[in-house]
Amino acid sequence: MFKRDPRPERDRIDVHIGESATFSGEIRSEASVRIDGVMKEGRIETLSNVIIGPNARVEGDIQAKTVSVSGAYKGDLTAQRVELLEGGRMWGTLRVASFLLDEGGFLHGELIMLTEEALENPFENMEDEAPATETDAMEEGEEK
Repeated sequence: MFKRDPRPERDRIDVHIGESATFSGEIRSEASVRIDGVMKEGRIETLSNVIIGPNARVEGDIQAKTVSVSGAYKGDLTAQRVELLEGGRMWGTLRVASFLLDEGGFLHGELIMLTEEALENPFENMEDEAPATETDAMEEGEEK
């Protein structure tokens, strides 16, 4: 979907939505995006970082390397790393490889941890492997 090279500079922010601004639409950038205002019904795609400031309200989908949330976010988010910082609030579905929740952060939704390999679910076949109980033995007509 995105070219990996050239990589954006770490601290470069190409797009900034200020505190008094309201935006609706799509943002695509190779560098970081910072939102301190309001974004309604949009989408952000970047190879770098998305920063949602403490007074920001963002509604839409995000695909990024790292997302830091200090304000309010609602939508579907896919990233390598998400940082839900103190005072940050999130509603929606998060697909991440790494998730950091600071004390005072709030998440209401679904958190899906992405891994390079599918992990075996140890609970998947528990009913098949459950040991027989005394009641089970009596129901089958066996004596203890």
